[in-house]
Amino acid sequence: MRLTPVSYIILGLVRHLGEATPYALKAAAAESVGNLWTVQHAQLYTEPEKLAAAGMLTEEREDAGRRRRTYRITDAGREALDAWLHAPPEGTGETRDPGLLKLFFGADPAQLAPAEVERHERKLAQYEATMAAFGATMPQGPRLALEAGIVHQHTWLAYWRALAGAR
Repeated sequence: MRLTPVSYIILGLVRHLGEATPYALKAAAAESVGNLWTVQHAQLYTEPEKLAAAGMLTEEREDAGRRRRTYRITDAGREALDAWLHAPPEGTGETRDPGLLKLFFGADPAQLAPAEVERHERKLAQYEATMAAFGATMPQGPRLALEAGIVHQHTWLAYWRALAGAR
């Protein structure tokens, strides 16, 4: 099985949670990596099944009722996740920003920039509030990712503010 970033997100979340249903994965992803990586909700249901079939997760299914599936990481899943964590990153990142997409297709920068400044100010405030509330108790990885998000928002704000002033 060729593992994708979503595969590693699932493995990492299941390892962190100890066990998880797809619904629990959806909630955990939204509260954590959702700010870093887009994960389609359907993938949080289909990808664990594939990982279980590949032996990287175990699956227990309720016999009755909603027949909920609960996943746990296996030794093979831990090994795959650890190997990925220690390998150098591949490719380049994407800049997936709706404002840039609109600029690319001809949106008026003078009209767009003020709304983008507000959007990035809101996201920055959210990140800073999370840091103030949980930063001291966060594990190193999530804290460092949050710090990068804060720097990222400051950079976007500088860009959009300059664009707003240039027009």
